Amino acid sequence: MAIKSKKVLILTTSFWPLVGGSETAIREVTKRLSDYHFDLITARLQADSLPVENIGHLHIFRVGNGLNFFKFLLPKSFLPLAVFRLAKKLLKKEKYDLIHVFQASQAGGAAWMLKKTGLDCPVVLTLQEGQNLSGQNWLTRFFRARIIKNVDRATAISRYLEMYLKSIKKNLPVDLIPNGVDVEKFSRNFSYGDLSQLADQLGLRPGAKVIITTSRLTPKNGLDNLIKSLAVLYKNYPAEDWRLLLVGGGPQRIYLTALASSLGIAERVIFRDFVDHEDLPKYLKISHVFVRPSRSEGLGNSFLEAMATGVPIIGTPVGGIPDFLTDGETGLFCDPDNPENIAEKIKTVFDNENLRKKIIKNARELVEEKYNWNKIAEDYRRLYETI
Repeated sequence: MAIKSKKVLILTTSFWPLVGGSETAIREVTKRLSDYHFDLITARLQADSLPVENIGHLHIFRVGNGLNFFKFLLPKSFLPLAVFRLAKKLLKKEKYDLIHVFQASQAGGAAWMLKKTGLDCPVVLTLQEGQNLSGQNWLTRFFRARIIKNVDRATAISRYLEMYLKSIKKNLPVDLIPNGVDVEKFSRNFSYGDLSQLADQLGLRPGAKVIITTSRLTPKNGLDNLIKSLAVLYKNYPAEDWRLLLVGGGPQRIYLTALASSLGIAERVIFRDFVDHEDLPKYLKISHVFVRPSRSEGLGNSFLEAMATGVPIIGTPVGGIPDFLTDGETGLFCDPDNPENIAEKIKTVFDNENLRKKIIKNARELVEEKYNWNKIAEDYRRLYETI
C-alpha cells in the first residue's frame, strides 16, 4: 500500500521572485522534503508573476492582480483577508496536516482569522523578522502579538527571536531552527577568466582591496556608516585602492549615492541593485571582506553566504548575529554607529593574515556543521512529524 503524502499549507506575505531570508528558506526546505505535498499562498506583488504556479512540488497561489494600486494596498490592508478567503477554499478541498506561517506579518493575520473561525488544523509560525521588534509602532506590535498568541507551535531562526516569542507567549513550544546556506553553491570555484571578467566590468583594478556587502539598502543595515568608514580608510591610507561593492537595491539608494559623493569617494563605491542570486558567489569571490554594520538583524543569511564562500565577515553584536559570529574566531565585531571603528576592523582583516585564515577556516566549518540547508530541512521534517 502506498504511503499517503503529508500535506502542508504555507502562508507567507511574499515569495519568489522576491529573494530574502524567508523566501529562500521556504524554497530550500520544501525542495528537500520531496515526500511532502506543499501548497503556498502569498501576495502577487509583480504583474508578471503567475497567479498559480508550480516550482518543483511546491504549488503556489498568488492573490491580487499585481497592479501598482494593489502593490500598495493589498499587502498592507487586504492581504490578510485575501489569504484567509483562499485558504478557506483550499481547506474545504484538501485535508492539510498542518499550516505553516512564515513571519508574523500580513499572511500571519490570515492564520489568526482561520484560528478564530474554528480551524481544526495545527498552526506553526516561523519568526524571521530582522527589524528591531520592540522599537516598532504599537499597532504593528499589537497585531504581531495577537498572531503569536494564537499559534500552536513556533520556530525561531535565532536565540534573539526565540526569546522574543517566549516573551509574548510563555508556554509556546519554540524550536530553534536557523536559516541556512547552500554550501555547495557558495563554495564552488570559478575560473580566473570568469572572475577577472566580472572585476573588469565593475572597474576593479588588480590590487584593489574590495569590501562587499550584499544587503537591502535600508537604515537597519547601517550602510551609511559603512560608506563613512570607507572615507576613513581612504583618508588614513590613501595609497591603497579601497573599493566598496554594495550589492542590493532599496529605498536608500539615492541617499547613499549622495553621501558617497559628499565624502569625495563616489568613484570608490560601486552599486549593483539587481544581481541574480545564482551570481552572488562570483561577487563574493572577487571580494576580500564582507561587512554589514547592522543596527538590527533576525539572523543574517548574507553573512552565512559569505562564510561559505570563504570571505571573512565583520558584523555587529545585535539580534541573531552572535549565534554564528564569535569575535576573533568566526568574524569580527564592530560598532554599528562608529565609522572609525568599522574602518579599524576592516584594516585588521587585511593586515593580520593569521587571523584572516583562522576566521575563514572556522566560519566555513561552522556553516557546514550547523547552517547547511540539508540539515535544516531535516530539522523541519522532525518538527512536522512531532506535530
